[in-house]
Amino acid sequence: MAQINVIGKNGGRTIDLELPEVNSGVLHDVVTWQLASRRRGTASTKTRAQVSATGKKMFSQKGTGNARHGDRSVPTFVGGGVAFGPKPRSYGYTLPRKVRQLGLAMALAARQDEGKLVAVDGFDVDGKTKNFVSWAAQNGMDGTERVLIVTDDAQTRQAARNVAWATVMPVAGLNAYDILRHDRLVIDAIALEPAQEGEEA
Repeated sequence: MAQINVIGKNGGRTIDLELPEVNSGVLHDVVTWQLASRRRGTASTKTRAQVSATGKKMFSQKGTGNARHGDRSVPTFVGGGVAFGPKPRSYGYTLPRKVRQLGLAMALAARQDEGKLVAVDGFDVDGKTKNFVSWAAQNGMDGTERVLIVTDDAQTRQAARNVAWATVMPVAGLNAYDILRHDRLVIDAIALEPAQEGEEA
C-alpha cells in the first residue's frame, strides 16, 4: 500500500493507493501497444500496375545481345513499380483492458517508488505562467526535470503550457507512455483516489 502525500491549497492529507510491483515486461507491452496505435500508417508505394509507363516491349526478344525484357514498369528498372512495398494500413492492435490498466498502475508505481509522484489538491494558479513557475519552484521543480502535469484545472493547464520543461494534459489523457517519458508526475489528487483509469493511445 503506497501512501501519497497531497499538497496544494486543499492538501495536507494522505492517499492510500494500492499499486502493483513494477514489471518491465508489462510496461514494454503497454508502451509498444500505445506507440503502434499512434502510428499514422500512411506510407504508400506504387506497384508495376500503377506507375506511369508504356506497356510496349522495349526491344526485340532476340538479336540485340541484351537480356530479354518486356515493359519498363517492372521493379528492376529505375522508375518502375515497387515489389511488395508499403501500402496505407493501421498498425494498431488489441491489448486486453486489464493489461492496459495494469501497465498504467505500474507506471504510477514506478514514479512513486522514485519519489517523483506528486498529488495536488488545488493548484491555486491564476493562469499566468510566471505564477506557475513560482509555484513549481516552491515544490521542488526548478526546470532540471521533465514534468508531466495531469489536471482538469484549465487555469493551471493554461499557465503551464508555455513552460519548456512541462507537458500538460487532462486527467482523461493519462497514459503509461507519457508517465514513463517524464521524470516527474504531478497529478490531481482526485484522479488517484477512486481508481486509476483513463489509459489511451
